[in-house]
Amino acid sequence: MDTAAAVAKHHGLKVVPDRELKEIHVGELEGMPLDQFGRNFSQFLVDWQTQGEAINFNGGENLGQFRDRVWAAVEKIVKNNPAGTVAVVSHYFVTATIVCTALGLPITHLVRIRIQPSSRTELEFIDGYPPRLLFLSDICHLREE
Repeated sequence: MDTAAAVAKHHGLKVVPDRELKEIHVGELEGMPLDQFGRNFSQFLVDWQTQGEAINFNGGENLGQFRDRVWAAVEKIVKNNPAGTVAVVSHYFVTATIVCTALGLPITHLVRIRIQPSSRTELEFIDGYPPRLLFLSDICHLREE
């Protein structure tokens, strides 16, 4: 929300939170110490490669449901802003999920996409055409001048 507020302030806009764009719910892994999270998440990634989007975080979200939730929010945003530019500020899984879905890639390809902190990923939506990826994880705006 801090990043969204900074972007909005710079452009004279207001932040409009959307709960459908929240990060994936990782169930039992929520709040787990980082060293323990890494071990458990690594096993999850191994299971994911064999079980695909049907895999659930224990007590958390199904990856297919997560993708559907996030993409429905994107479609709503695009529909409600047909003539404008919209900034969606989110975290890794949300951004990578949007990119995979826009490009027609399976959600299991998330691990093949690297999203840098504070980067810009840009998609273009033109009615009647599939979304087009313009920028992926661009950090040029962070370079010192």
